[in-house]
Amino acid sequence: MESVVHFTSSQYQLEGRLHKGGAQAVVITHPHPLYGGNLHNPVVETIARVFGQRGYTTLRFNFRGVEGSQGRYDEGRGEQEDLRQAVAYLQERGFGPIELSGYSFGTWVNAHCATGSLARITMTMVSPPTAFMDFRLVQRLPGLTLAITGSRDDIAPPDTLRRMLPLWNPAAHLEVLPGAEHFFIDQLDTLAAALTKALAHHHPYGAEV
Repeated sequence: MESVVHFTSSQYQLEGRLHKGGAQAVVITHPHPLYGGNLHNPVVETIARVFGQRGYTTLRFNFRGVEGSQGRYDEGRGEQEDLRQAVAYLQERGFGPIELSGYSFGTWVNAHCATGSLARITMTMVSPPTAFMDFRLVQRLPGLTLAITGSRDDIAPPDTLRRMLPLWNPAAHLEVLPGAEHFFIDQLDTLAAALTKALAHHHPYGAEV
């Protein structure tokens, strides 16, 4: 059962959905706010469900300016602060270690935070939008364990990810789902199965955050 929660980022109150499992927790970020992305996105909900089934506490939230979260879109800058505050919300309640997962734009926010204050946080990505957003400032992601995309995803092209993952983390695994495109239409069960299989062999990077 998820509960509605609120936390503050900058001067804004943000809304989220918290599912309490074990001490290990994951923050899940959503697609681009200007294109309808929010915490209710079906891919985001699928990620949360899979992590929850693995016993994690899950927190998915709306970035500033989305639905019930105050503020306005900040081109990814303020959204990074939103993510840091979501992690802090869980830390303050005794959860840890804390991981990151996200879909599309959410992976861009996660990756940029992971080059700074969240540098050693364990992270999984679903369809990082390398053909749509600039990832050039993302150099190393030592906590990245997994990236999933579809064979027909032209926003997160498999060929591009095959070139970029060794730069981010040579140990990270790339899973390409045959026939899937960026929105995983009719492929959510396939995505859930792939993520479930990966998490069954998943070990946190080991840093408390």
